Amino acid sequence: MMAYVIASGCIDIKDRACVKCCPVDCIYEGGRTLYIHPDECISCGICVSVCPTEAIHADNELPEAEAAFAAVNREFFGPTVSGIGSPGGADYVGPVACDHPVVSAYPTALPV
Repeated sequence: MMAYVIASGCIDIKDRACVKCCPVDCIYEGGRTLYIHPDECISCGICVSVCPTEAIHADNELPEAEAAFAAVNREFFGPTVSGIGSPGGADYVGPVACDHPVVSAYPTALPV
């Protein structure tokens, strides 16, 4: 099953419009960005339509420069990053302070 992925356009922005509209609560909050749990996403696409930064893509339609974010979203939930696993909804977890190492290493956006 295809899942959606949050790519670099969300880093340091975290608008959260996608969180508010997700019918299955599969979008989790890290320190600098949001992450979609690939096993909980039902591929409805509602999040794509509300993301103001256009950071959300189908995992098989990621732009080449953003391709690593499929693994970033998946690995975020594993034992080597957040250890969240598959709790069945972000409300059960709440925001976590950590991020995937790729996100942590991403340059910080300068204020405009």
